Amino acid sequence: MTTAARLVAALCLAFLAFVGSRYIMTRVMPETTAFGGFLWLNLLLGLTAGWRVLGTRVGRGMANGISAGITATAMLVLWGILAQAIYEMFRLAMRHRYDGPAEAFVAIFDLALDFGAHLLDGGFIGLMVLGAVLSGALAELAARNWR
Repeated sequence: MTTAARLVAALCLAFLAFVGSRYIMTRVMPETTAFGGFLWLNLLLGLTAGWRVLGTRVGRGMANGISAGITATAMLVLWGILAQAIYEMFRLAMRHRYDGPAEAFVAIFDLALDFGAHLLDGGFIGLMVLGAVLSGALAELAARNWR
């Protein structure tokens, strides 16, 4: 069911995904990195995580809303890492870098670990925590005020 809390949650996490993606693109990764659809995929994941994870868990108090914001942001980051790793595996598979499907499947997890290591940046972690708390609080306020 469509609610104001789900809409606010989706918009907040999409904005957080945009800001986080721009941070990664400008401060974490080398300037020569070709990002392709990185930003758009992360925006879509932010909308989905906000709608499905955060939007369904608000309305039970501010502490639960903030906790749901942290959970949704963690899911957003995990989904983002996994999606980017799958995309990179397919890109490399089309260049015949793997001997078979099993090697390509294992490569997803290797790539995900590599991408996750790049995210161990203090500024990125702080940005995500602050955005998670604000997103959860705003979604909770929307659930409280617009029924």
